[in-house]
Amino acid sequence: MKIALLAPSRSIHTQKWALFYQSQGIDVKVYTFKDHYSEDNAKLVPTIVLPKSLPGKASYLAAAPALKKMLKEWQPDVLHSHFVSSYGLLGAMINYKKYFVSVWGKDIFDFPKKNKLNKKLIEFTLSKATAIFSTSHVMAKETNLYTNRFVEVTPFGVDINIFYPEATKEQTSDKIIIGTVKALEDKYGIADLVKGFALFYKEFPNSELLITGDGPQRAEYEQLTKDLGIDAVTTFTGKVPNTEVPNVIRKMSIFAVPSTENSESFGVAAVEGMACGVPVVVSNVGGLPEVVVDGVTGIVTDKESPEQLASAFKKLAKNSDLRESMGQAGVSHVAEHYSWIDNAHYMLELYKKYL
Repeated sequence: MKIALLAPSRSIHTQKWALFYQSQGIDVKVYTFKDHYSEDNAKLVPTIVLPKSLPGKASYLAAAPALKKMLKEWQPDVLHSHFVSSYGLLGAMINYKKYFVSVWGKDIFDFPKKNKLNKKLIEFTLSKATAIFSTSHVMAKETNLYTNRFVEVTPFGVDINIFYPEATKEQTSDKIIIGTVKALEDKYGIADLVKGFALFYKEFPNSELLITGDGPQRAEYEQLTKDLGIDAVTTFTGKVPNTEVPNVIRKMSIFAVPSTENSESFGVAAVEGMACGVPVVVSNVGGLPEVVVDGVTGIVTDKESPEQLASAFKKLAKNSDLRESMGQAGVSHVAEHYSWIDNAHYMLELYKKYL
């Protein structure tokens, strides 16, 4: 089988799919625009840079003839576009024989609502697809606002051979470490997390906040910790290599994903936290309530509510048995529903079904 991925080369998700296909003996190429190109990723997966001669959406129209010619020469069995409002649109334009599209988040929750033209572009793209994929049921439902076609749900799992709990977690102290691993911007609720921790810290002074990741609002959040008097117990690690993320999560007592927008369509970070045996506290947006079993593998709070975050943190901090039971339930839940290898093989089954 030959698979052409039409997607941003620099995305860890694109690379993860491409490397999986290669591991299965599949011939794969990534087609991407220059501003989405990753030199490091291209060393591992053949990557073709598409011409980008016009601004905005016109760039996809201009690139269509070149892509069509490339695919005619290579003849892949599958053309799979990721992100329906951009690469998905480009894929739809060339009318390929077997064309699949995956919705990601903002492309289906936000883009079509901006104006009538955007809505028409989404409807056009979905109408051209052999099959449509979504990582969550809530995003599949949103996609069905623009098509009456069936949307396949293909969860984006985690590698449980990499994300797993510590064999023996030493309880050397009663210190509670609350943390997250996300980009530092408001849509991921970082300010709410800082404020929620500040409320929690008043009752649990033997606690720390660990924020891993980087982003445009980092300085703003660092200043917020100073304003709230928690800067001495807050650590901003910056971005860490993907290979180090499991080790960072295992240091935490509670993992928080208090995102504020429905474009948090699946909740990979929450799944990673559960896979590492850490109870999670998430907000009720997008796919987060879908992947976290409230009261079993974690706690679901209202979005933009530092007070509810603090209450959830307190509930878990006061009960080590609850943290332990939720952690163990999370590991089992991920193994059953969100194993990356199982989910990836399911995608191959769907390819074969539609081929």
